[in-house]
Amino acid sequence: MQNGRFFEDFEVGQVIKHWPGRTISETDNSWFSLLTQNQHPVHIDANYAKSTQHGQNLVNGLLVLSVAIGQTVADISLRGIANLDYESVTHEGPTFHGDTIYTKSTILDVRVTSKGDRGVVYLETEVTNQREERVMTVRRHVLIPKRNHATLGEGKISHEAES
Repeated sequence: MQNGRFFEDFEVGQVIKHWPGRTISETDNSWFSLLTQNQHPVHIDANYAKSTQHGQNLVNGLLVLSVAIGQTVADISLRGIANLDYESVTHEGPTFHGDTIYTKSTILDVRVTSKGDRGVVYLETEVTNQREERVMTVRRHVLIPKRNHATLGEGKISHEAES
């Protein structure tokens, strides 16, 4: 969906496969670890990582989370008002340099808010690698406008701006 979805476009049980995947490089992992000041050697020291159970560097889990959520934006939150929470993030398997991650989301619940011009979409996003092994699961709530909700991005005056 080129311009994002409105609240009415979501249905309980709906499965949305996000595209494209993203291959995570050693450079991505190093820069992200430096940017976030996460200096755990399993992410940035190949010699140290050889001595661990995986025998190689692990991609920083928050990088995997960030990429996974980014992959969902076009289909889930492009029109979103806010990500309300990340209810749970479960790391289920390792991600290594050179792995490609893919995401799909399942809509678990939808409810209109008391304002009536928006709703909350509750969803679970499953993150897998190129071997179709699940590496992460994320549950969150996103506030999405209904079609009748004017937005600044469409050249209209926002309802909030009118108040």
